[in-house]
Amino acid sequence: MFRSLRHRNFKLFFGGQIISLVGTWMQTVAEAWLMYRLTGSSVLLGVLGFVSQIPIFLLSPLAGLVADRWPRQKVVIATQTASMLLAFTLATLTLTGRIFDRAHTPAGHVPIGAWEIIGLATLLGTVNAFDVPARQSFLIEMVGREDLLNAIALNSSMFNGARVAGPAIAGILVAVVGEGWCFLLNGISYLAVIAGLFMMRIEKSQVVHDGVGPLEKLLEGFRFVRHTKPIRALLLLIGLVGFMALPFSVLMPIFAGRILGGGASVYGWLMGMVGAGALFGALAIAMRQQLRGLGNVVAYSAVGLGISLVLFSSSRWFWFSLVALTLAGFTMMMQFTSTNTLIQAMVPDQLRGRVMSLYSMMFLGMTPIGSLLAGKIADRVGAPITVAIGGVVTLAGGLVFARKWPALRGSARELVAAQGMIVSAPPPDPGAPPS
Repeated sequence: MFRSLRHRNFKLFFGGQIISLVGTWMQTVAEAWLMYRLTGSSVLLGVLGFVSQIPIFLLSPLAGLVADRWPRQKVVIATQTASMLLAFTLATLTLTGRIFDRAHTPAGHVPIGAWEIIGLATLLGTVNAFDVPARQSFLIEMVGREDLLNAIALNSSMFNGARVAGPAIAGILVAVVGEGWCFLLNGISYLAVIAGLFMMRIEKSQVVHDGVGPLEKLLEGFRFVRHTKPIRALLLLIGLVGFMALPFSVLMPIFAGRILGGGASVYGWLMGMVGAGALFGALAIAMRQQLRGLGNVVAYSAVGLGISLVLFSSSRWFWFSLVALTLAGFTMMMQFTSTNTLIQAMVPDQLRGRVMSLYSMMFLGMTPIGSLLAGKIADRVGAPITVAIGGVVTLAGGLVFARKWPALRGSARELVAAQGMIVSAPPPDPGAPPS
């Protein structure tokens, strides 16, 4: 399960990212709760989710080109440094009292500081647009081709391990000392990953400089995806899930506060259980040593995610909500990690950054559009119905993909073989007894 950690570079990355991602999830939870406390508005929660991720949708193609044309190690150092500075800025605004709640705001006005939160979230989304494809395509330089699949799964497990700890810590800190300390600790946590990145020894960065213009390079990535049916199908499904299913997270403060009658600690528990389920899903993929069957995992995980969201939307009982969200996190991460693994196994190295930028565009970039729509719908019909609609559409998308994938499996195997990513079973031991 942990074979990628034998590589020094990945071990440095893994250790630094664990610390940094806990801080990132602390900030994510505290920021959403701060906005909800300031405004009490589902619409502005949707706006916050929209602006924090819409740059990924708009800028991912350009970010993929950057990841293919410049050393990925340097790109990731730059993005992590920028994220750290933004976290310190948000902490300063909060801890110095620049942000006021609605009790101190004239009626009919947006509380002072809400626009600053939205502006900083937009800037962080812009940084993430360049960070995600660079980090995803940087994995192969840290571990090589033979351990890439395991590194992808461990990277996801690390992300979701932090997703368990971060919200839990944030819920306690927000209740005891306020949101500003979550932002400050997040800024400090970036020092670990930045230090690890500087300590890495990358022998050869896979950089593309062949004289072809940037626009043609961008179009090359789009053409590859358009003409590669297995990758296109995977991206369409994950785009549907990102648009319809993932916006449930921006409505979580409403479920915690209005529906379950709790506060910041309940919100932290809900988000933490999504992360717990996702952690188990990522580890389940990390235990696999073959690509065989991952297409079916993608399909049935989407179906399971849809069912779990419908169950969560109908729950008015705290413990049942936790179970439903654990299932949602598990199936969500099974689908996303399997999709990431399959795409990276099929894409040529020289196109990796651009194709992974399209993956991040569909995975993360469709979510803000869905979040904005979910906030509007929830304002009219309520958060439970909004989440249920997303679950039903996700369920239908998974069933359609399950029906289409068998016809695409042969093409997928050819692409995987062309990249040398076929993982063969070890030869039998001649002295072993027959099984």
